[in-house]
Amino acid sequence: MYDFKLHSQVGNILGNSSLKDDNYNSFYTRFIANASCIDNLFKEIYGENKNYNDLFKKLLQTIHWAFENRPQQLKERDIEKLKKEHWFISNELCGMSLYVDRFAGTISNLKEKLSYLEDLGINVLHLMPLFKSPPEASDGGYAVSDFRKIDKQFGTLEDLQQLQEKMLQESMYLMTDIVLNHTSDQHEWATKAKAGDKKYQDFFNMYDDRTMPDEFEKTMKEIFPEVAPGNFTWVEECKKWAMTVFHNYQWDLNYHNPEVFIEMLDTVFFYANIGVDILRIDAPAFIWKELGTTCTNLPQAHTLLQLIKLCVEVATPGMALLGEAIQRPRQIMGYFGNGNFVARECDFLYKAPQMALQWDALATGDTRVMLAAQEVLLQKPFGTSWITYTRCHDDIGLGYDDDMIEAAGYNAYAHRQFMKDYYSGKYEGSPSRGGLFSFNAKTGDARISGSLASLAGLEKAMEENDSNQIELSMRKILMMQAFSFFIGGLPMLFYGDEIGYINNEAYLSEPEKSYDNRWMHRPIIDWKKNQLKDEIGTTENQIFTGTKKLLSIRKKMTAIEDRSNLTWITSHNIHVASFIRHTDEQQIFCLFNFSNKEAFVTWYAFKENGYAPQKLYDHWTGKYYNVGNDDEYLIIESYGFHVMEKIK
Repeated sequence: MYDFKLHSQVGNILGNSSLKDDNYNSFYTRFIANASCIDNLFKEIYGENKNYNDLFKKLLQTIHWAFENRPQQLKERDIEKLKKEHWFISNELCGMSLYVDRFAGTISNLKEKLSYLEDLGINVLHLMPLFKSPPEASDGGYAVSDFRKIDKQFGTLEDLQQLQEKMLQESMYLMTDIVLNHTSDQHEWATKAKAGDKKYQDFFNMYDDRTMPDEFEKTMKEIFPEVAPGNFTWVEECKKWAMTVFHNYQWDLNYHNPEVFIEMLDTVFFYANIGVDILRIDAPAFIWKELGTTCTNLPQAHTLLQLIKLCVEVATPGMALLGEAIQRPRQIMGYFGNGNFVARECDFLYKAPQMALQWDALATGDTRVMLAAQEVLLQKPFGTSWITYTRCHDDIGLGYDDDMIEAAGYNAYAHRQFMKDYYSGKYEGSPSRGGLFSFNAKTGDARISGSLASLAGLEKAMEENDSNQIELSMRKILMMQAFSFFIGGLPMLFYGDEIGYINNEAYLSEPEKSYDNRWMHRPIIDWKKNQLKDEIGTTENQIFTGTKKLLSIRKKMTAIEDRSNLTWITSHNIHVASFIRHTDEQQIFCLFNFSNKEAFVTWYAFKENGYAPQKLYDHWTGKYYNVGNDDEYLIIESYGFHVMEKIK
């Protein structure tokens, strides 16, 4: 919609620019096209502020400065990405998430490990939190004390930029985190707030007494009830209560204050302009607080994310946004955007419910709970994508709804208890060696820690020197990874899983980590062990080469590009999850047996959806299959899978 006053304001801000070229013209067009929406969203949140006009002008200037300060090479890359239309949905993208210090020591050392990653097939690198945080209270780097300084243990900002330049030369993409919800209590803003500076006290949610905190506590949930009960912490220096939803050293930012939003948007642009391709927004569900609510998933949080997305589209359009909204299926879908902002909020979301549902199916050998969630997950809009994964740095939360469990015929409470017992090894006959994280004694809730290999039974099998169970556990590992790679989205491996690292309890000797058993699955890489990937017959070799083969297969299949082109197959067997990935030119049938026994799938299942193949080629086994009669069966070995292409 044309708005003379608004567009004149934009024109005046841009009028003094010294950059008048094709990139500038594209920027100007994007700015004018989005200005009205930016104004409406900013006004929706902050329109009642008496200084609105000045604040909005500052917002527009922040967008302009971001473009002005963007390196020419990145502006040109923006245009290349825009020409591809949704560059981030490509089947050729495969990622790995890692801690720099635990993987390579420093950022400089990491440059020398890029060849290892490229050999595996990785071209998207997610570096876990790098920015400055107090070593004694860092929450794994998510308690940031300076958003613009690399923590000295990893190196310097210059080191990161050199790594990014090398990755650019190798056609690799960089992903980093921004923590929007909170800062460390040692951040400059918090330090000034402690000293009594009213301006910076208003950057946080601070109260003189317990009146307001007690009202908030009536409806807010506890995130870490074991180690950080409650949502407020007394700050002795300024005699106030600060909202601290996660840990007592992480102060929640006050987004009711528009200055906070503009400062954090400027930080978003800072990351974009050092060459970040995908920005992972940590804990976006919590950024807006409102009395009388749970302070999660509120409409204003979505409005703020949509505003960030629009501003990024204007100034730094080559950077995609990933929302770390680890919610239940129906809640998570909202972070792709609603109404006029469908596919204009987060470009990526973690497919956390699907990850948890895979582990559910593996424990039970029953895919019905998984399938009950798919109607919701299939609603993902075109132009967005998932981060798909089997394991990550975090715990496994059983983030799916009770009605999905009950639809499969289970009692929801008993089923969740079984899952916790199974993966913590308490259930008789369970091969898993995990641990319960963040157990809430009041509710019985808990999440699950553990590496992919240990949860899949490799640790126990190796301890018992059981060759059959070792083979079975490796089959589970590759089946679980294959499911994540082909179901749709950008697959993100967690470092160490590509080679079968098991749990490590060394973290117990480190006071700053010992309270958090998630460190059991965050290994320090032993590069001698990793060299075993080249020694035929070792578990490291079998897992690495199997993972590498799967990624190679994925990159060859255009139908795996995430164009919302997944159709579930009714496999007529509760142990098997099956789907088709399809384009006009290619149809890929993917079948996964989550059972410890052979599974029989009628050939009729391949014909029900209109594709009716006569011959199939399995890219995993290298075998051809003639599609049989409806009363004949494809037999899938225990924990086996097939990635089968229709032969025309």
